[in-house]
Amino acid sequence: MKNLQKGFTLIELMIVVAIIGILAMFALPAYQDYTKRTHVAEGIQLAASAKQAVTEYYASNGKWVTGANTNNVNAEAGINAPSQIKGNAVTSITVLADGVVNENPTATSYKKGNTIDILYNEKVSADKDATARMVAWATPGSVMWTCGPKDAKLEKKHLPSNCRTDNSVPAKS
Repeated sequence: MKNLQKGFTLIELMIVVAIIGILAMFALPAYQDYTKRTHVAEGIQLAASAKQAVTEYYASNGKWVTGANTNNVNAEAGINAPSQIKGNAVTSITVLADGVVNENPTATSYKKGNTIDILYNEKVSADKDATARMVAWATPGSVMWTCGPKDAKLEKKHLPSNCRTDNSVPAKS
């Protein structure tokens, strides 16, 4: 009589487990990068209202928000306090007035405006203080924004592709 084999042998099961382990070894780092990129994009999206408020303030007043009237740049720009703008991976969004040049831009030069700092928590960086920075630049008739990491704590690979600049004066087109 023939003895029919039912099920898998131990060696077959071990091979399947090893293959799954190898696949997971390659998939896990890619997934971790994906989740960090998603968290960083959340911060960029949350900062969109601050960008709009700063741009509208400049368009209405012909100057950047300084916080001189309220001693609070976020409030003067018309947005919530930094600690009230939070997300899943975002600790705060702060509008800063440091380095603001309240002069009219010319056809050959941009004038630096407000800065928006997006502070992330440990979901983006183990340091818990990785920061993306957006900088406004006045051009004749419009406002242009650059975006990039504030320092090395936020890796550029986690930023959206349109947000990987060094926030220096943009090139004239």
